[in-house]
Amino acid sequence: MSEQKDTNSTIKTVSVMMLLTLIGKVLGLVRDMMMGRYFGTGPVADAFFVASQIPRNFFDAIFASAISASFIPVFNEYLETRGRDEAFRLSNSFISLMTLLTLALSGVGMALAEPLAAFQAGGFSEETLALCASLLRVLFPTIVFTGIAFSMVGILQSLGEFNIPALLSTMSNGIIILYYVLLCGRFGVYGLAAAFLAGWAMQAVMQIPSMHRLGYRYRPALWHEGMKKVFALMAPVMVSTWIQPINMVVSTKFASGLYRDSGVSAMTYANTLYTMLAGILVLSVANVVFPELSRLGANHQAEDFGTLVSASLRSLLFLLIPMTVGLMVMAGPLIRLLYAWGEWTEESTALTSQALVFLALGMVGYGVQNILSRAFYAVQSGKIPLITGLASIAVNLILCLMLSPVMGIGGLALASSLSATVSALLLLIPMSRTHKGLVTRRLWLDLGRMFAAALVMGGVVLAVRWGLQGVLGDGLVGRAALTLVPVCAGVAVYFPLSWLLQVPEMRQVLGMLKRR
Repeated sequence: MSEQKDTNSTIKTVSVMMLLTLIGKVLGLVRDMMMGRYFGTGPVADAFFVASQIPRNFFDAIFASAISASFIPVFNEYLETRGRDEAFRLSNSFISLMTLLTLALSGVGMALAEPLAAFQAGGFSEETLALCASLLRVLFPTIVFTGIAFSMVGILQSLGEFNIPALLSTMSNGIIILYYVLLCGRFGVYGLAAAFLAGWAMQAVMQIPSMHRLGYRYRPALWHEGMKKVFALMAPVMVSTWIQPINMVVSTKFASGLYRDSGVSAMTYANTLYTMLAGILVLSVANVVFPELSRLGANHQAEDFGTLVSASLRSLLFLLIPMTVGLMVMAGPLIRLLYAWGEWTEESTALTSQALVFLALGMVGYGVQNILSRAFYAVQSGKIPLITGLASIAVNLILCLMLSPVMGIGGLALASSLSATVSALLLLIPMSRTHKGLVTRRLWLDLGRMFAAALVMGGVVLAVRWGLQGVLGDGLVGRAALTLVPVCAGVAVYFPLSWLLQVPEMRQVLGMLKRR
């Protein structure tokens, strides 16, 4: 009974987080739609996207690992073994050091704006590079607020508070959308950079009341003995988390020379939409299970740890496999519905749709990689994610060199997908050796059933799309119908077919619905 209650509680938490994450992601999509409407995929959009990517890549490469993979497991260990007060003292030291380091890096980044822009996007024209450098000076301080906000997120989630962290993107995206509606016509792209900065600052500010409610009071402190363990974990973990930012740098560098300063923005729009759709599910599950995995790892509960990893992966795959097929089939209509307004061109639609199709191939790898990397970090093991990260970076670079001259932006997207898949497989092999029940013959059979149901679903979605294409107009209603009707048809096919094929995850969903 207690186990069933815990399972229902976890499902409820994940469901609420998915809903809150969905709201934030939808607002993020609206934000990007307005970006496309005002700036399209031209030089101004490319300059802004590169300027916003550079500080984010620096943060992901240097500080994200310190927070997600080094600080949070040690913080949870202190919670379990030494109590909340001592864990809070560790937090004070970590946040103080994080703030000082991000302030220093922000100053360096602003001073070196021109060479950083040239390195990241050497294919830009001189005018676009100059604009990119100017915007970079405005945007680099975002890493300071990002570091503080992410540190608070780790603390709140470890203490069982998931709702406020899930609302952060809603707040920041709301601020940016308000800027588009009220001020964009007056202040243009420079005002947009300031709005992004304000949005990130608000993400940190809005968590303070929840931190106070849970008993946390920040006190400046530069050192705590627990920081030794955080730093010891950080080095290998830091390199392992370089995979995404370095792969983004590689993709951006290649894309900057494509399609007359339109390649970067097309790739960014596609990647943002892809990560939004996948992230609603993947990040909701990952953010809920990571503190629990850290707790199980700290208490050496290996059997429960393996069970949680297995259940998380199976649940994700049950939904990610049909999402992959559906996104590939519906990429074109989806891009037209969301972005093809205002300054957006037919070339923009073609480029962004092509990138989205090939990015979708990496959705399963993206999900598996996120869960397994967190599983390794939860037991304070950074060596294997380090090796897989380096391998993935090498694969992405080699494939970009090979595929971009032949396939253009599609080649860059395919390289990204294959590198994520390689990373997922390299993480899965050692994890399955440690936890024997993770990869079984039953799992492969169930995956085969999921793929079969998804392929049938894809055929139905494609047939419905083709049947409607010549009938509907090109206005908002027509585009919406051309997107939503095939998607609804796919949902109506996949879940009943999964039940007929006896996919366990579908039967679990039906069982929960009956109990309610």
